[in-house]
Amino acid sequence: METSNLRKVDPVKHEQKRGEILHAAIRCFARDGFRGASTTDICTEAGISPGHLYHYFASKQAIIEAMIDLGLAYAAERLEKILAAPDVIEALLADIEETCLRLRPTQVLNMDGLAESARNPEFAKIIQRHTDAFRRLWADFLRRAQDQGRMDPGLDADTTANILIALIDGSRALPIRNPKLDVRQHVEHLRTMLVRFLRPPEAGSATSKPRSQKTVRPLKLVTKR
Repeated sequence: METSNLRKVDPVKHEQKRGEILHAAIRCFARDGFRGASTTDICTEAGISPGHLYHYFASKQAIIEAMIDLGLAYAAERLEKILAAPDVIEALLADIEETCLRLRPTQVLNMDGLAESARNPEFAKIIQRHTDAFRRLWADFLRRAQDQGRMDPGLDADTTANILIALIDGSRALPIRNPKLDVRQHVEHLRTMLVRFLRPPEAGSATSKPRSQKTVRPLKLVTKR
């Protein structure tokens, strides 16, 4: 029997190259939009041929799906760090400032993604999947913070997650709506809002309704298979 001459794929190098292509695609999407950036543009940005691209991603949609999963994994890591911080609300505020108010690519990608989903039903399904998974991450984070006595136990975690997602989307839009936005002033007002909304009431307050204690578990990331 003849020995196969096919090269064995190095999984580490494969994932590394896949990551390079994915980050090249993110740069293209941030620059030209999800609709405007083509696979040819992505290949040029990544320094590969179109034929080479399909060893890693079957289509432009597959690239976008992978980008969504990367973003969710990053969000899960950030929420774990926030939960481990001495002051969970201050850590949450710092994260919103860094990733929403000061990071231009996420602002552009977020706005363009919502716009594209409004006119493209297939893209809308991708955004909805991302939002569902993102909501579950936030709701789980909130329940764990409540169980630790660090957030108001009377808040419904799922509803609060929706409100925080809306706040995050709005914060990303603000610097685009107003390029002269005073970020520090906005952060100070946002701090007041989050403290009043999320901080647990004083011990013994009639408005405090403790949740049943549960085992603290790590945030679970659900990705498309």
